[in-house]
Amino acid sequence: MKDKKMKTIIINASPRKNWNTAQLLKSAQEGAKSVGADTEYIDLYDLNFTGCRSCLACKRKDVQRCKCYWKDDLSPLIDKILQADTLLIGSPIYLSNTTSQFNALFERLIFVMLSYDDYSSYFKGKINLGIFYTMNAPKQYYEQVLKPLVQNHINMARFFNGKVETYASCDTLQVSDYNKYSMAGFNEEHKKQVRETQFPKDLQEAFNIGAKLSK
Repeated sequence: MKDKKMKTIIINASPRKNWNTAQLLKSAQEGAKSVGADTEYIDLYDLNFTGCRSCLACKRKDVQRCKCYWKDDLSPLIDKILQADTLLIGSPIYLSNTTSQFNALFERLIFVMLSYDDYSSYFKGKINLGIFYTMNAPKQYYEQVLKPLVQNHINMARFFNGKVETYASCDTLQVSDYNKYSMAGFNEEHKKQVRETQFPKDLQEAFNIGAKLSK
């Protein structure tokens, strides 16, 4: 009998469909494909949803666990994630945080797995989780300021019962031509140099993580 193929969901939680975060995730998708996984790529900003509505339907005693009952575009995606083997999700950092769409998804996904009886996880499966962060801030800022955010995501990942990998792509190129924007606080020459020298390494690492978590 043939081995069951791994299912990997890739979610772009950036509003930009072809820039840094998306490129990292597409490289991670290629990594997953390289080890034989079935993959599905989703642009989160295409969906219509909000954060948790606190309806508490998922905590009723007479319902199926690990299911969001609010009727919007996110609930079917949550079902899909909880049936997958691997979740690869990426977000740019805005104002020292992941995007509002990333936070809404993570909030609702964790909440349906959280037991209000003993704060354990209702989820008995195993999902490997890879989280990618992109930011125009340098590596030093990531190390000094953003590590608590990342650690919180790692702590929440215990509900998935699988492996967890995080990766930060720092000092990213924001636009192709800085002269068109009021962005004098950034050095375009430096940004383009980082893009040429470091970003290819980031893409390779995303590929490696996608392959590692999708085996």
